[in-house]
Amino acid sequence: MQLRLATWNVNSVRLRAEQVQKFVAENAPDVLCMQEIKCQEGEFPRQAFMDAGLPHLRIAGQKGSHGVAIASRLPISDAPVLGVCREGHARVVGAVVEGVEIQNFYIPAGGDVPDRAENPKFDHKLDFFEKLTAEMARRDPKAPLAIVGDLNVAPGEFDVWSHKQMSRVVSHTPIEIAAMAELKAALGFIDLVREAIPDPQKLFSWWSYRAADFRASNRGLRLDHIWISPGLQAAALRTGKAMARVHDDVREWERPSDHAPVSADFGL
Repeated sequence: MQLRLATWNVNSVRLRAEQVQKFVAENAPDVLCMQEIKCQEGEFPRQAFMDAGLPHLRIAGQKGSHGVAIASRLPISDAPVLGVCREGHARVVGAVVEGVEIQNFYIPAGGDVPDRAENPKFDHKLDFFEKLTAEMARRDPKAPLAIVGDLNVAPGEFDVWSHKQMSRVVSHTPIEIAAMAELKAALGFIDLVREAIPDPQKLFSWWSYRAADFRASNRGLRLDHIWISPGLQAAALRTGKAMARVHDDVREWERPSDHAPVSADFGL
């Protein structure tokens, strides 16, 4: 069977429930992982997802901020609970779909100052990466696992609009890039979007609201990712090439999220 997995920082699921329905209708994801749902579990618009054909839900909500959720067309079961957020925020939720463990993350943005001693938010971000890296280092690389979501780091030179300027800005600083590289190496993760669309093509999934025309300014960052363990490699590369993309057209919709969805296809 084919499984289409998508991730999207929706920046308020209640505000954008109709946009989610439109995206699902046009792109038919089997599993949609969302970040920044910005509501508690009881406030989640369940009916909208049932109407969209994604009735199976796992939700980790939080009042006013953060929050993550997984919505699936297929039945889901519980995945291991990862205690990687020291602040107790709703930043990770997992599920198992068709034997594949999916862990959905909203990693802390890290504030404005890239210094652990001066900025507790930046320290929290790096601590989150360190805890997650330690968790992944204990896993079996042959087990089918996908980690997805807004990981809040643009890791490569071609994942930012200006490598030189952004190297001093949180989301693309050397210490964050190194932390992400350690996480990737911990289990031998494969970055599916870059497998599908290799460097040196510029590729972004987030654009600031400050630009009146995000395409004209095109000052974007690739913050949203789908990574897989070696155990999913054959399923993701069954044709010899990854089938993954950024749905940047969604960023053009009325009252959009500042993030675009990202999707990948698997043959299970």
